[in-house]
Amino acid sequence: LFSLFHPPRCFFLLPPPPPSSVSRHCCTAPFKLQPTQLQYQSSRASISGLGPRDTHPPFYHTHLPVSNPAHIGKMAANKSSAVADQEPIDVLFALHPKFDLLDFAGPLEVITQAAHNFKDESSKAFEATIAGAEPKVLSSQGVLIGSQISFKEAHDRLEDFDVLVVLGGNSQEILDKELEPLGLINDFAELQKKDPARERTILSICTGSLFLAKEGILSGLSATTHPDYMTKFEILCSEAATRNLTERTDVIEDARYVVNNLRFDLGDEDENPYIRRKSDSGRRPSNARKGSMSWKGSNSRRESSARRAAMRLGGLRVITAGGVSAGVDAALYLVSALVDDECAAEVARLIQWTWNKGIVVDGLDV
Repeated sequence: LFSLFHPPRCFFLLPPPPPSSVSRHCCTAPFKLQPTQLQYQSSRASISGLGPRDTHPPFYHTHLPVSNPAHIGKMAANKSSAVADQEPIDVLFALHPKFDLLDFAGPLEVITQAAHNFKDESSKAFEATIAGAEPKVLSSQGVLIGSQISFKEAHDRLEDFDVLVVLGGNSQEILDKELEPLGLINDFAELQKKDPARERTILSICTGSLFLAKEGILSGLSATTHPDYMTKFEILCSEAATRNLTERTDVIEDARYVVNNLRFDLGDEDENPYIRRKSDSGRRPSNARKGSMSWKGSNSRRESSARRAAMRLGGLRVITAGGVSAGVDAALYLVSALVDDECAAEVARLIQWTWNKGIVVDGLDV
C-alpha cells in the first residue's frame, strides 16, 4: 500500500560543475562534456530537492572552455582534408525540438573518445559544436541540451565544419513546417558543390534521413532509415526525384548504415572491414585511407579536385544510419574513415560496443 501512494523517485548523481564555465561558445580545445545537472521528471520519477509540483523541464548542460579568438573564423578553405595537419575534425550537431536523445548522445560519445594517440589527451581527433534554435533544446525524452550556437550562426559559419550530423525525432513537424535543420542540410550540400576541394561529410541518424530525402540530397544515392519509416522514406525520395527530375534513391532495408561517395577503394572485400560492393573501375586501391596516420606520413597522390567535383554533390560523403543505436555504428565508421580502423576499434572497446558494420557503396580512388 505504501508504494501505491508513494511512487519511487529516481536520483541522478552527477559531478559538480567546474569553478568557472562558459556555455555558448564554440570550443577550440578538444570537446569535453562536463555535466552539471540532469533533471528528469515523469509521473513516476523526480530529482532530489524537487517536489511533484515542480514543472521546469530537465536540463543537461555542457560547459566548454572559452574560445580562442584566433581560431574562430579560421579560413576553412585551407583544409583540403578533414584531418589536414592533424587539426581536429570540426563536427556540427544540429539539434531540432524533440530530437531523439540517443541519436545525439551516441555519436557524440564516439567522436569525443576518438584520438590519434590515446595516451595523449591533446591529440583528440574531433571537435563538436552544438547548434539549436534556442539556447536549450528539449529532446523527445524530456531532457534539455544546451546549444553553443544558434542556427543563424551555424549558417554563417558553415564553412568551418567538416561534418554535419542530422538527428532524428519529431520528423513530421519538421517536414510539415519546413523547419531547421532542412536549411542547414541544403546549404551544406550546396557548399560542397561550390567547393569540392574540401572533404565534407553529412551523417543522418534514424529518421534524420527523411530530412535529407526531403531536400533531394539522396537522389541517385543509396540510403537507409529506421525500419518503421521505410514507406514514408521511399515516398519522400520518390517525390524529390519527381520534383527535381533526378534519379531515384536506392532504399536499402536492414542496414546499420549506408555510405555514399567513398573516398578510396579499400582493397579486396576480404581485406576491408566493411560490407561493401566492389568497384569494377580497375583503378588501384589507395595504400592508406584519407585521414589515417599512414596517409599523413606517405607521399601517396592526393585526391583530384576535378574528379571529386564530378561526383554527386561535389563528392560530399553521405552517410545514413538506421534506427537510433545504429548511429553509434555509423559514427564508428566515420572515425575509421577519418582517423583509422585502430582508433575506431579502440573507441568501440572503451564504450563496450560491438561494432555492427554497414554497407559502403562503390568508391573510386580519385
